[in-house]
This record gives sequence, C-alpha cells and structure tokens, in this order.
Amino acid sequence: MPHTTDVTVLRYAAFTSHPGGGNPAGVVLDAASLDDRQMSALAAEVGYSETAFVTSGDAPRRRFTLRYFSPLAEVAFCGHATVATAVALAERTGPGDLTFDTPAGEIHVETAADADGAVRAALTSVPTRSAPASAAQVDATLAALGWERGDLDPALPPHVAFAGNEHLVLGVGTRARLAALDYDFDTLAEVMRDHGWTTVHAVWRESDSHFHARDPFPVGGVVEDPATGAAAAAFGGYLRTLGSAPTAGPVTIRQGEDMGRPSDLTVESLPGGTRVRVSGHAVPLTR
Repeated sequence: MPHTTDVTVLRYAAFTSHPGGGNPAGVVLDAASLDDRQMSALAAEVGYSETAFVTSGDAPRRRFTLRYFSPLAEVAFCGHATVATAVALAERTGPGDLTFDTPAGEIHVETAADADGAVRAALTSVPTRSAPASAAQVDATLAALGWERGDLDPALPPHVAFAGNEHLVLGVGTRARLAALDYDFDTLAEVMRDHGWTTVHAVWRESDSHFHARDPFPVGGVVEDPATGAAAAAFGGYLRTLGSAPTAGPVTIRQGEDMGRPSDLTVESLPGGTRVRVSGHAVPLTR
C-alpha cells in the first residue's frame, strides 16, 4: 500500500485565469491504489476545500471515476475540483470532451483551449431542483450568520437548491451586507449538518445576469470557498425554478472578491431539462 507522501498532488486554482484568484483544488490523477482513509488524510494534508481523486479511468474513451474529499469528509460533488481535474487532464491529453463518474452521478465536461493556450472547462450538472426553505431553517441560519430577515432580498426567496449537493440559497439585500460576512463557525456547521447542506450560497444581485456570492463551508472544515461550482449550478437551477433565469445569455457569478481571491463563474440553464452548465478557467499553482 503506497504512502501518501509518494502520491503526486497537482494544485490548480479554478474559476480564474490568474494564480492569485480562484479556488485552489488538489488533483490526484492516479489514485487507484489509495483507500478512503488515505484519500481523506491526503485531502487534510493538502488543506484546500477539496481535493479530487481519479480512482479509475478509460483514457481512450476519456472517461474517469472521480471522488472528492474536503479536509473533514468526502462530498458527492465539487464543481471547482471538477474544473481543475478537467483542465489538468486536457493539458496532458489534449482538449476535448471528458466524462466523470462521480458519487453524485455522471458529469460531462467540455474542455477547450483559448487563443493564448489557457484551458477553459464547462461542466454539465446532474438534474437540478430547488424548493423553498422552511422558516425554521432560515431563522437558524440567520442566527448563526448574525443577520436579520431585513438583510435579505425579498426578490430572491430562500431555497434549498440541489445540483449534486444541497445548498441553502440566501438572497442578500445589499453588497455591504454580503461584504461584512462574519459568522459563528460551529453554530452554522451544526445547522448545515442537521439539514445536509454543503454550503450556504449567499448572493447579491447586481443585475438580472450578474451576481456576487459568498459560500461558507464549515461542514468541510473551511471558513469560506472563493469559488463554488456546485453551488453555482444549484443557483442556476434555483433561478430556473423562480422563472428568473435569463432567456438569452449566461449568468455570471463573482465570488471570492472579499477574500482576496476573485473568481468568475459562468452559469447557463440548458434547454429541455433541468441541467445547468458551469464554466471557467483553471491554472496551475506552484506549491
């Protein structure tokens, strides 16, 4: 059985074109010999919000099995680590379509190189769904955040949205309220564990097609994600449910700005179903 120090961990920042932005992810392209304990230990050692492990694959068919571990637990799906893994594979085997078998289901990813050689990845989510959050769920979350009902945007009602994981979507009334996010880590983690949420996706609407987001992730042992592709996909499904998704053109989400790691996520609702496409660049990081 290999020691985790013998495993090559690639490091990428996803949803950015610059190493100083985006959400860092670990990527292990050959994890076939690692067991659950070793993957969990390695993710904790790396310390990023997620590390993705390719546990098996069929390279000629460009189909791979992918698992995701935060420093505390395995999660069913992680968008930014999926984008990072897709870009890492595309840089080594050439751009094109990839298929990932994940605990959340099959994820199709398109990769393409820009004129300058930078690789962009677009993942298609599993079917999304969204439903109103209960008053008790909202009240418990607001208490942990130190917010009041008046801090919320009535045009963006609280929902629990799903795109592989469940996320509480909270529309925030002002950019200043979002920027001042400072929450009780243990209390919010308990609320989220009680309801099975992966992040709280707090969003401020700059326009109908441009949003700012922050995503507390205490259940993963991380205060906040600078970019959350899974939550962005869930948010796309949420907008579709509300009837607020643009009929033409994508939605853009700016995340991580208040953390000093600006990230840009592009979200498009796909016609003829409930799937959502989330796209962005990823770039290698030096250790």
